[in-house]
Amino acid sequence: MKKIAPSLLSADFSNLERDIKMVESAGAHLLHIDVMDRHFVPNITMGPVVVKAIRKVASIPLDVHLMIENPGDYVDAFVDAGADYVTIHVEAAPHLHRVLQKIRARGVKTGVSLNPHTPLSSIEEVLDDLDLILIMSVNPGFGGQGFITNTLNKLRRLKKMLVAHNADHIEVEVDGGIKLDNIKEVSDAGTDIFVSGSGIFGVKDPVNEIKEMLSILG
Repeated sequence: MKKIAPSLLSADFSNLERDIKMVESAGAHLLHIDVMDRHFVPNITMGPVVVKAIRKVASIPLDVHLMIENPGDYVDAFVDAGADYVTIHVEAAPHLHRVLQKIRARGVKTGVSLNPHTPLSSIEEVLDDLDLILIMSVNPGFGGQGFITNTLNKLRRLKKMLVAHNADHIEVEVDGGIKLDNIKEVSDAGTDIFVSGSGIFGVKDPVNEIKEMLSILG
């Protein structure tokens, strides 16, 4: 099943509950929450307190993407706040297996993310510990960036790798520059979950945009 995950990084934070209800009514499957610490990436966003507030008003799963240093130190805080998925960056976790086991032990979906320059080989030894692989199609830190076209080749290679390891049950997510005009080719390359921030919240009619995306995805 193909899923749409609007990125709340691009939502109106003065009307966050309104925007959440809006994308839910349009058929969004997940809410993507980008957590940034200005160390791993050059930006600061929301923490567990905001995630807890989102959980109170959201009726769909929370897809929490930790773009932070020492992610293992914060797993419990975000799970306690209501995360349904917790995704960490391979580049930020030298003891990746240990952190993934910590997430798995909390009973939520376990994800790992790769920056554009990071090779797929970096996660080959932890496939058995994953529910989700998030491929960054922009350099993380800011919304509104353009899609890096080489991501399509990376996605195709990832799908082949998953099949070869009998791990094609793992969901593949893409984050960065996903819009109505490229979602079909990103889907065809092997994507299951589509994170879109400005591609949804930055258009005149976000509800219609999500519905059109879903129509394209079938």
